[in-house]
Amino acid sequence: MVLSSAALFSQIKEEKLILDKKREPEVKKIEKKKTSVETIKNYPPEEKSQNPVQYQITNVPALSDFQTSTIQGEDITPKIEADQYQNYARFGMGNYGKVLLDGYATYQLNPQTEIGLDAHVLSTHGLKNEYPWNSRSSQADLSAFMNAYTNSGKINVTAGFGSQDYNYYGIYALEPAPDAVLKQQVQNFSLNGFYDHYSNKILNSAQVKTGILNDHFNAKESVASVKVNLSQHEMKFPLPDVTLNADLGVGFESVNSRFDLLEQHESNYFEGILEPKITFFRGKSYLMIGSGFSFLGAEQNNNLLTDRLKENKTYWFPKAEVLFASSPLANLYLGVDGGLQHNSYTEMLQRNPFLVSDQEVLPTETKYRLYFGIKGDVNEHVKYDVSAGFSEVRNIMFFKANGLFDHINTLNRSAYNYANTFSAVYDNGSVNEVKASVQYFPLQNLSLNAAMNYNFYRLDNQDKIYNIPEFNAEFGGQYRLLDQKLLLGFKAFFISERTTNSFSYTEDPIAGIFIPEENTAERLSGYADFNLSAEYKFHKNFSVFAIGNNLTNAQYQSYKGYKVLGAQVLAGVKVSF
Repeated sequence: MVLSSAALFSQIKEEKLILDKKREPEVKKIEKKKTSVETIKNYPPEEKSQNPVQYQITNVPALSDFQTSTIQGEDITPKIEADQYQNYARFGMGNYGKVLLDGYATYQLNPQTEIGLDAHVLSTHGLKNEYPWNSRSSQADLSAFMNAYTNSGKINVTAGFGSQDYNYYGIYALEPAPDAVLKQQVQNFSLNGFYDHYSNKILNSAQVKTGILNDHFNAKESVASVKVNLSQHEMKFPLPDVTLNADLGVGFESVNSRFDLLEQHESNYFEGILEPKITFFRGKSYLMIGSGFSFLGAEQNNNLLTDRLKENKTYWFPKAEVLFASSPLANLYLGVDGGLQHNSYTEMLQRNPFLVSDQEVLPTETKYRLYFGIKGDVNEHVKYDVSAGFSEVRNIMFFKANGLFDHINTLNRSAYNYANTFSAVYDNGSVNEVKASVQYFPLQNLSLNAAMNYNFYRLDNQDKIYNIPEFNAEFGGQYRLLDQKLLLGFKAFFISERTTNSFSYTEDPIAGIFIPEENTAERLSGYADFNLSAEYKFHKNFSVFAIGNNLTNAQYQSYKGYKVLGAQVLAGVKVSF
């Protein structure tokens, strides 16, 4: 099994802009038939294409998904697949002071090796008409990579640097001066390596991921993981038409975090992982039985503790799945799994960039997750997947709004001390989930997709989970026309109401303090966000593009106090070479 790659920094899905720059085949939301194998260059070789590998998690892409600043829409510009030119440079401008610079270039060292660079810069002056203080943001990302295709396997190495520069502009409880300094800056470095062996004998795949983060307030974090999958596939079994696959995942993960503000939390986690499993196949049906063993060593400290807290603990998690492939129309499946998910400041910023630079970091333990579903191909034009599940979880992470960190009656405050930041909190409980997705291909040049998720949390110590919607859905599509010179894209997001806490303050001039009052059950309204894109190639080397985000001008908040940009239009030119 291979862990999937993710960008170190991102925002909630409906708020981010992702450039479509993956150079590796993408696995769709719904699996295509397992007999199909994507072919790129000389990968996979003939012996593997005849016995395609059934991956459970996507291949690591050669490039990261570049994210923008925290109040952008999503770049849904489609890629002209008929374009013979892989390298390009883009420049675009739009309202809210948006400026986009974007480029990608590769060089073929030899028929089996290529190197490349990917650069992206986006900036905006933010919501000047909504906030008198600074809501400007910018992001710069650079990635360098190498792909090599040897006789035995495929190698990818990717090094990345990213910098996000933005402001804690979501102030709702006080009225600071327009020139209040609200700056936050996050920088990250990453180095990832991936090896996929063409044969499934002994060594199947190996992956190394490392990352280093620091921010404007001197938070520091390092993350690392190594995962090796050993396997022996297509073994004979003494039953008619039954074959056996045996896999063993071995690896470790570490997360080391240190903060210099407030309580100055510090934590170090190291997890050793062992995941054996065997899978019995008969036709397209299978039965997988396995286990997950984890050894976790943890150290925690903050300036309120006199001694470091140390703990060593061993975990066992069930893993099993059965799929009944009665027909292409309906494949029933059910299973159980569990495991540790290492939360980190890096991962927290993916979900909420407006965190104060001092966080308690705890891993989330899914004791078990039971699930069942049905998926299939109605015909060659429609694919679907519907599932439901129930899980028992310890340390479910969500975000709670912070008030003032001191109540002194002054507006000369630090950037994070205006009741404008959030902190991770944890609770134990259960999760009920329902998921559904569908893909529809009515025409050769038209594809449509939809997905929805419903999650209901029942927590031990809190009535409602904060800042997580129970329901979210998305709809999208791409349409190619005019001999593939014109590409149109559409994507819409629907998010239900969310519960959050918030603060209000009154002045006590005699005592010289602010008196706080907390609302523990405020509701943030749900919203719909519609986005369109278009790209037209008027010359083999030149095209123009336009992106429209939040076109209904929905005035919603990503988190309490953080209004998003209204209707946005960005247009520019693209040069391919």
